Amino acid sequence: MKKTIFITGASSGLGKATAKLFHEKGWNVVATMRSPEKETELNTLENVTLLPLDVTNLQQIKDTVAKAISLHSIDVVFNNAGYGLMGALEALTEEQILQQLNTNFLGVIRITQAFIPYFREKKSGLFISTTSMGGFLTFPLHSLYHATKFALEGWSEGMSFELNLHNIGIKTVAPGGIITDFITRSLDKSLHPEYAELEHKLFGIVDAMMNTGAKPEEIAAIVYEAATDGKDQIRYVAGADANAMYQRRLEIGNEAFRKEIRQQILGN
Repeated sequence: MKKTIFITGASSGLGKATAKLFHEKGWNVVATMRSPEKETELNTLENVTLLPLDVTNLQQIKDTVAKAISLHSIDVVFNNAGYGLMGALEALTEEQILQQLNTNFLGVIRITQAFIPYFREKKSGLFISTTSMGGFLTFPLHSLYHATKFALEGWSEGMSFELNLHNIGIKTVAPGGIITDFITRSLDKSLHPEYAELEHKLFGIVDAMMNTGAKPEEIAAIVYEAATDGKDQIRYVAGADANAMYQRRLEIGNEAFRKEIRQQILGN
């Protein structure tokens, strides 16, 4: 029987690449996004269903999950919707802080909570969430973004125990830089004059990371691996840069790695 994946944030980047890969592999795909009426590529593919979903909208989550379940037997839920927030904490507005937490962290929790009873009754199912190498190491001026990604990593590990009781899996895919339009589409920068020198340095570094990172298709292949390998493994570090930095952090330890990042970016 043909398997089905439910994807959030499928309008571009990794979400769209994952939808196309699973479609190529013979899966049914339920691709969700805030404005499916604007989609011009996925809507032309057979066995791909587009549904509207804003992961901060509780009622829409309930409605869209119910609709997806009525259409297909869902096997994998890929929580991918998210956005980046850069800036010193004192530069961020309350609205930005809440939007970051709601989209990157609480949205994943709500989608997962909506699917658990369904997977529990099926006695099978798998949740995969896009985290980031920013879920196990940090850069300056990303504190809220890191907070959501660290939270997802810890939450996923904690959830594994209760989900395991019902033969439900949970995994994270932690990429580094991905060559997409993330910087122009999904990156929110807040500036503050007291941090201008650091902002200038860091924004240049982030631009370079995104321009030399992995292709979305490469990371989508890791998502497919996580969905199909049957391993009792939570974290999948994805991309050469993320793997190199993860290994460096493991090698020298958290505190030494933090100081190394500070030296590289701040020079002290």
